[in-house]
Amino acid sequence: MSPNASHHTSSQSPPWDSSEEKEKYQKDGPLDEEQGTGISGRRASIAEGQMKHSKLGWKRLTVCLIVEAIALGSLSMPSAFASLGMVAGVIVTVGVGLIAIYTSWLVGQVRLKHPHVQHYADAVALMWGRFGYELTSVMFVLFLVLITGSHVLTGTIAWVRIIDETSKCALIWGFISAILLYLLALPPTFHEFAILGYIDFGSILVAILVTMVATGVAASRSTGGLSAVAWSAWPPPDISFSKAFISTTNIVFAYSFAVCQYSFMSEMHTPPEYVKSIWALGIMEIFIYTLTGAIIYAFVGAEVDSPAILSAPTLVSRVAFGLALPVIFISGSINTTVVGKYIMGRVFPKSEIRYVNTKKGWIVWLALIAGLTLIAWVIAEAIPFFNDLLGIISSLFSSGFTFYFPALFWFFILKEGKWNATRKNMALSVVNALVVCIGLIVLVCGTYASIKDILDKYAKGSVGGSFTCSSSSYEGSG
Repeated sequence: MSPNASHHTSSQSPPWDSSEEKEKYQKDGPLDEEQGTGISGRRASIAEGQMKHSKLGWKRLTVCLIVEAIALGSLSMPSAFASLGMVAGVIVTVGVGLIAIYTSWLVGQVRLKHPHVQHYADAVALMWGRFGYELTSVMFVLFLVLITGSHVLTGTIAWVRIIDETSKCALIWGFISAILLYLLALPPTFHEFAILGYIDFGSILVAILVTMVATGVAASRSTGGLSAVAWSAWPPPDISFSKAFISTTNIVFAYSFAVCQYSFMSEMHTPPEYVKSIWALGIMEIFIYTLTGAIIYAFVGAEVDSPAILSAPTLVSRVAFGLALPVIFISGSINTTVVGKYIMGRVFPKSEIRYVNTKKGWIVWLALIAGLTLIAWVIAEAIPFFNDLLGIISSLFSSGFTFYFPALFWFFILKEGKWNATRKNMALSVVNALVVCIGLIVLVCGTYASIKDILDKYAKGSVGGSFTCSSSSYEGSG
């Protein structure tokens, strides 16, 4: 084990140090170590669990971050470009990507400075104490459960398009999606989960490529060819504030990988290597999102759907959705895994149950993942629209996890000396203050825009009801 891995392991408080357990040990003595029920057995079980959860290298960390990030975001990019225009779409996509790389770097620096940080709430607690810990815990759990719910929704859209039988109740496809998300969330370590990541990444790349080719061919064969496609360098003149800002929050959502970074880094055997991962991921995201948004928007024009696969001809769209099924469910399930690991660590901080390497641990883990997935399914059925769901998630949660929390980390945790002590400090103070402002703007304006758009759609009757069986409401953009 590397020195870093040893440090990670030793940062955990020995669960057999409580006075009650010491008294029980002194009174009853250790039980059979092979049974794993005495103090010595527990010590061995916990040590084994800690080693099992300290195997993640930077390459598999990159894969985990890809699974977390590159999924729904890429499918909403062309629609965002249609609302913002080609120029603004490219600028916002590249700009938010660079900011996300920087804030992710800040997130990792906090972990290196305070190795006991296991999840995002632990980092916020360094600034705001118990209140910050509890507040961020609620945000963290709700955010990831909502993301899982959005993947249930996307899964439903995919099944409806693939099967192409609107007579079937859409709730069936949502339930099937939830079962798949549950099964894929069961691997309890990210080292194991990363194996699925290679399938996930290949799936989204192939689906995007198929959609690009199909929309390009369709555009070239249409009247007037590619030159007749109605795309614009600038935003549409009649674009509303709410629609434009929802598109912006969709781009923000696409880069919201920092929320799980602490959880992933807690399993790294060499944490300082995280920098390689965030640069690799950030560059790939900027490249994929910019090309996906610009090319499909240029091929389809202002009427591009979200998710973008719906913009392809019907048959090709069905094929592309089939190819995208792995990314829809693998990327969704990792959020449930992260939340499950957080809850296990909090409820069983000094028990081998948290490591899911005993019978009790597996029973608790299976039940917990089932409960979280059920909640996500309920959310997906209660909010059956795509863009607005992404907008609400981004505004309420990504604004903090991606922008203002990391910037505040620099002011409260990472900054050395006064803000104006050196030119470097002054420059970074200005940069991080701007990042905080961006986060607050996304929080306030994005939430307002999303809520307004939802109310407008319900007023027009363009949104199906909650828990509806109607498959037709999932056929177009959400």
